[in-house]
Amino acid sequence: MLTPTTPLTVINGGPMPGERSGSDLSSVGFDSAWCATDLGEYRPCRYTYEYYPYESLPPLDFTEFTGAFQWLGGTGEPVPEQVTALNHLAENLAAEGVTLPRDFVTFQADLKLHRSLDEVSVTCCWTDISEPLPSPVEPGAFVVRFLRDQQDCVIWYLYLRPSGEAFVVHSYLDYEYEYEARRDGEETETNLDDPEEQRAAILWCAPSFEEFAHRFWIENRLWHALNSNDLSGLEPQMRDYLRHYAPPGIPA
Repeated sequence: MLTPTTPLTVINGGPMPGERSGSDLSSVGFDSAWCATDLGEYRPCRYTYEYYPYESLPPLDFTEFTGAFQWLGGTGEPVPEQVTALNHLAENLAAEGVTLPRDFVTFQADLKLHRSLDEVSVTCCWTDISEPLPSPVEPGAFVVRFLRDQQDCVIWYLYLRPSGEAFVVHSYLDYEYEYEARRDGEETETNLDDPEEQRAAILWCAPSFEEFAHRFWIENRLWHALNSNDLSGLEPQMRDYLRHYAPPGIPA
């Protein structure tokens, strides 16, 4: 059981970041896409969000993903109420035979870290962690919502398998609402009992929570810098990220 003084990396037996546990693009069984907004002239966006092919994204340095979040300045103190909520979530998942990844627990229970994505988001995304929700396409697997757009244009989930595999997906569907509506006998615009329809509604976007958080953090910071016309304070890694997209004639 996790307590406010328990090391946050031992809440369960989930793999540490970098251990991968088979979560590669060829094995997850979903189409892939990164859902995000523009990066100025470097990466246009026709609407609020665009789906960008995962293979088109700048590569990240996987050695950074140790679960310590050093790229965000490292961890701070645990938040007791967050710890309690995560314990409850972990217990409910354990009863279903799945576990929370440790990088997710570290991030969400930490005072310095747990609102970092909300604070940097340029589209007012906010952290909203759901209870375990059954995967609509894979018996025994579960999804846990952790981040949503303010208008629910896109919602991000942990996808958890009994094997210990954990990766990040996104969808335009709020599965918590969909399951509640079905329970209450309400009609919705999607059929939870149609695996093909549901598989098409779920897109893979990162092999671990920390990779997702890192890329989200980089891109939103870049958006702020580009829209304030001030790239002077960008770290080398962020400049490299932007250079990946630099069209001819635009300096990176």
